[in-house]
Amino acid sequence: MSLSGTPRSSPSVTVLGLGPMGRALAGAFLAAGVRTTVWNRTPGRDRELLERGATGAATAAEAVAASPLTVVCVVDYDAADAVLRPEGVAAALKGRTVVNLTADTPDRARETADWAAAHGVRYLDGAIMTPTTTIGTGHAVFLHSGPKDLYEEHRPVLAALGGAHTHLGEDTGRAAAYDLALLDVFWTAMAGWTHALALARAEGVSARELAPFAQGIAAILPPLFEETASELDEGRFAGEGNPLTSAVSSMAHIVHAAEAHGIDSGVMRAAEGMARRAVGLGHGADGFIRITDVLAAPLDGPVGTGTAG
Repeated sequence: MSLSGTPRSSPSVTVLGLGPMGRALAGAFLAAGVRTTVWNRTPGRDRELLERGATGAATAAEAVAASPLTVVCVVDYDAADAVLRPEGVAAALKGRTVVNLTADTPDRARETADWAAAHGVRYLDGAIMTPTTTIGTGHAVFLHSGPKDLYEEHRPVLAALGGAHTHLGEDTGRAAAYDLALLDVFWTAMAGWTHALALARAEGVSARELAPFAQGIAAILPPLFEETASELDEGRFAGEGNPLTSAVSSMAHIVHAAEAHGIDSGVMRAAEGMARRAVGLGHGADGFIRITDVLAAPLDGPVGTGTAG
């Protein structure tokens, strides 16, 4: 359904970057009745979108001049800078809004916000936390950071992308900080899963046989996230149920069994090393979340006790 009554008064948006995610974003805008202009450095990726009613632009400057709101989604901020910062594009963007959904670091997001402010460009940073197949559906998840009034102004158009949109605060780097931290959870978990599969296969257990039991392990994690997050923020590190000394023993068994089969156990050895460091600093009776403080402390410095002191 269109976001407005007539094509003349309907909202408009420009999408820069037509990789898989950029095409999904533009497609969702089109499906919601938003007049959509698209541009990509590599020609030809807009064909399907043009057939669905999008307007193609010959240049990035022409594209951003077509809409009050430009959504950028490219591979990283180097690519985003190459698109946004040329003189002609920057001039065309003056007084308009950029929502940058490109993934990169918090510092790059803040630096880009500073550049935008210096050039009269209104700027919001953001992160997409779900795959392309969720865009335009109720399962999409978007994080935003930057000026709250700017977010509220463009929220009705951004809502066309579907799912949940959360404004995390005025600090422009905050969405990227969430993005990296959450991807840290994902990729370290995937690294653990691949190591587990290699160990299981070496012992004659197929991936399909292991998967149902792995899902049971995964189900344990959400309540642990809540519990240990509270412990860390409050400076509590109770380890009565599973102290670090027990964790070290368990990880050592995994390393021994895996390496007996010639399996690279660098990731598990790293985890075991962090735990052993915490034990060596006198925290053997604490819970695993104590390692957060150990990671944040200099190798030869004291370990803190969380935000509660």
